[in-house]
Amino acid sequence: MRARIEAFASRRPGSARRERPLTVHHLNQLLLVCSLVLLIAVAAVRISSRSGLPSLLIYLGIGIAMGQDGIGGVRFGDAELTQVIGYAALVVILAEGGLGTQWKQIKPVLPAAASMALFGVAVSVGVTAAGAHYLSGLDWRQALIVGAVVSSTDAAAVFSVLRKIPLPARVTGVLEAESGFNDAPVVILVVAFSTAGPVEHWYTLLLEIVAELAIGAAIGLAVGWLGAWGLRRVALPASGLYPIAVMAIAITAYALGALAHGSGFLAVYLAAMILGNAKLPHWPATRGFAEGLGWIAQIGMFVLLGLLVTPHDLVDDILPALVIGLVLTMVARPLSVLVSLAPFRMPWQEQTLMSWAGLRGAVPIILATIPMVNGVDASRRIFNIVFVLVAVYTLFQGPTLPWLARLLGLGRGPGASDLGIESAPLERLRGHLLSVAIPGGSRMHGVEVNELRLPAGSAVTLVVREGTSFVPLPSTVLRRGDELLVVATDEVRDAAERRLRAVGQGGKLAGWLGMTGNGAAGR
Repeated sequence: MRARIEAFASRRPGSARRERPLTVHHLNQLLLVCSLVLLIAVAAVRISSRSGLPSLLIYLGIGIAMGQDGIGGVRFGDAELTQVIGYAALVVILAEGGLGTQWKQIKPVLPAAASMALFGVAVSVGVTAAGAHYLSGLDWRQALIVGAVVSSTDAAAVFSVLRKIPLPARVTGVLEAESGFNDAPVVILVVAFSTAGPVEHWYTLLLEIVAELAIGAAIGLAVGWLGAWGLRRVALPASGLYPIAVMAIAITAYALGALAHGSGFLAVYLAAMILGNAKLPHWPATRGFAEGLGWIAQIGMFVLLGLLVTPHDLVDDILPALVIGLVLTMVARPLSVLVSLAPFRMPWQEQTLMSWAGLRGAVPIILATIPMVNGVDASRRIFNIVFVLVAVYTLFQGPTLPWLARLLGLGRGPGASDLGIESAPLERLRGHLLSVAIPGGSRMHGVEVNELRLPAGSAVTLVVREGTSFVPLPSTVLRRGDELLVVATDEVRDAAERRLRAVGQGGKLAGWLGMTGNGAAGR
């Protein structure tokens, strides 16, 4: 099996040597290896959640262990294949991130996030490149590539260690939107710096970035809106088709954006964000499907990156990586946050946390393969520096983020748990069936059915409690763990969901307390 993997990994397009076709026996071996890697990676998530260690480091470790310096002894050095698979994985990860982005949370902070994704990236690239040139001896082209590569933050790395420390909505919104937006300009810069010949005029590069972002944004918004419009009006014959359709629409946005010479990464993120906030049918199932695909993409991508790296070649690049990482973490990132957020007058505590929360993850390592594919001088050294920088500083920053959030007083106490609401259209009846799950922390516990005060045209038709279903009376008291079936007409479907969420957050007095549920239905 090892020989088979090495033969496959070493193949190149146009090679004169023909490999034997993949047989069923080889397929069985490959499926066994892949399934075992997935199971180990899934088990590693448990370790990651308890230790605060970002899961990406564990996945990289699995890849290294399988590589030529590890117990697997697999030789893999195809940077171009890694880049292609990495791009595909990033599309899935950005789609999953967009589907989980709540519009109501990032809407107020969009200008701040856009400023960090544009002006912040420019400051970070310049400062980091200067440090790489003067302190590590890289020439200016190599230094600019390194500066651009490591200037992209990673939402998965940030929130994997902050899941137990809920942050203020403004901080979460800025970090999440920034990580979704800054991939696009960084990719453009890395490609520009990695191509042959110097960039003649800086304003030409700036115009190119603006044009690609505009094209990607326009296509992403259009595809997302059209996809949401269609899915809300077409009742598919099986609930399992909705998650497939949603992911296909998001990936279509990426492909159209890239083929139109725009930013496909921005297109897929925006399209997915629109779909995620469109109150689509069978949403919990869709969200779970997308999250599973996102995990598979992360696992496959990081294991492949671990295979690509050669650990014994990293020794000479450890010190330069540590120096450049120190400049990035202690100077470039804080300065970029300070400059880009200056017009928005955010408290220093929030800016401090955002400065420290600039974790690097999948994107920088994938982008480090671009100069390798383009044949840039010392491209292997660039990749090694980026790999060490990401691994070491993620290991250092990740576990300390929750501590810093508590130190700055930004960790909020646990609030009421939101309801799990799944919607299925009743096309011929011109209505919707809402399945409502009441979690343990919901303030709907103890509320009578008539105290829900649902709008006319909607009603609770069934309650499932401890495996037993019954038709509730107006005086039936709802409990934690109950599942409700609510029927609503098309006209009041949104109002019914807003009211249910408001009661789940504020209890029976939600209306008098000003919690009407407006916007609460956003995903």
